[in-house]
Amino acid sequence: MFNRQSSMEKLLKHLSILGLTILTVNAMAQSFVNKTNPWPEIRKQRLNQLLPNALKAAEVDAWLIVCRENNNDPLADHIGCENAGASAAYLFYQNDKGFHSLVYSPSSESKALSELNIHDKVIAVPRGESAIEKVAEFMKQQNFERIAINSSPNNAQADGLSYTQRMTLEKALGNSFSKRLVSADDVVYEWLSIKLPAEVEIMREAAKLTAQWQIEAYKTVVPGKTTDAVLAAFLKTKMKQHGVGDAWAPDQNPNVNSGPDRGHSHATDKVIMPGDVIQIDFGIKLYDRWISDIQRFAYVLAAGETEAPEDIKHYWLSAREGGKAAFKAMKPGVRGIDVDAAQSKLMKQNGSEPVMWSTGHPVGYVAHDTGPNLGGSRGATVRPAAHKTLKAGMVFAFDGFHSWQRNDGTFKTISVEEMAVITESGAEYLIQPQQQLILIQSN
Repeated sequence: MFNRQSSMEKLLKHLSILGLTILTVNAMAQSFVNKTNPWPEIRKQRLNQLLPNALKAAEVDAWLIVCRENNNDPLADHIGCENAGASAAYLFYQNDKGFHSLVYSPSSESKALSELNIHDKVIAVPRGESAIEKVAEFMKQQNFERIAINSSPNNAQADGLSYTQRMTLEKALGNSFSKRLVSADDVVYEWLSIKLPAEVEIMREAAKLTAQWQIEAYKTVVPGKTTDAVLAAFLKTKMKQHGVGDAWAPDQNPNVNSGPDRGHSHATDKVIMPGDVIQIDFGIKLYDRWISDIQRFAYVLAAGETEAPEDIKHYWLSAREGGKAAFKAMKPGVRGIDVDAAQSKLMKQNGSEPVMWSTGHPVGYVAHDTGPNLGGSRGATVRPAAHKTLKAGMVFAFDGFHSWQRNDGTFKTISVEEMAVITESGAEYLIQPQQQLILIQSN
């Protein structure tokens, strides 16, 4: 239980929220700004260790990504073409000699790209010549049967090829060979959904900070005075002090809500009052790459209360146990929809109102990353990814749900959110899950 703070402590807290932090706080503000970014080395490992398996699983001979300046492919910095100027063609393929990466790069950028030592071969394309035409000629010489390109109606991360780029590519290939082009949906799915152990450890660190800062934020609450927006501002200050970014849209991160359900939204000026159940949905981004997605819940004790009322206790325990049921169901070979069903069964038994949200989602480079969707058992519409199976190395954010109708007719949902990585034998929490509802004292 959090005790009320002295007037001086409250003053210092609110000064910090307003950005007037003291020098000792500023001294620790660069904790991530000055750290060496591990992405360049991890990117190489992902290309060499994971991408060959992704091509095999997707049953394609090659994967082509066309990069360019200003309106680049979403996966540009995953393959080393984030600095492309004129069009460049990045080709990953397999033959009887193994896995290869070949780049046709504008001559003005080819030397710098070669020095990164990411790809097997970088071929300089003189000014006035076309990288797309050259890669098309190479693919025809290799007689590839299935060539994946980033054109997808289902996954934005696999939909980077523009209409005009595709027209140029098909013209260079010719009508007959263009029929061998297929969506890179499966390649991107198989590649992005698996995270290396080093990446999991970074996300574990992000999750730890995310949960820790939420607990610290709850300690600043003064019922009847503190607003949801002030609590959100406290967390924004924490992010700035430590040099970390937002895991999703900055205007909606963190989402602090002490009132009825509002879904993905911004924090408002609602004053936190006794009897409120407070939700903080918060995520941070480390090294401008890996993110967390954690929710923590608190209850504001009414006058005379020393513990939450029985109904609130029930809602909390129901949500917590629902999350545990989902966690226990998470293991290699299990479909996402089955993980959702494991929790849905408990929700029904415990009297929860219907909840529109899926139990969970992949998390990693973005909040809703590529991979199996942990949903579909409670709704008429099932996403195709809900039928995909979990694999070791996948990381998920998932919720324990319980929803109820409030006295004013609105609904409130406890959705305590945790993160877990799939292992060879099951799942492992990235951090200790929330076990107890946080209690905040009133006057």
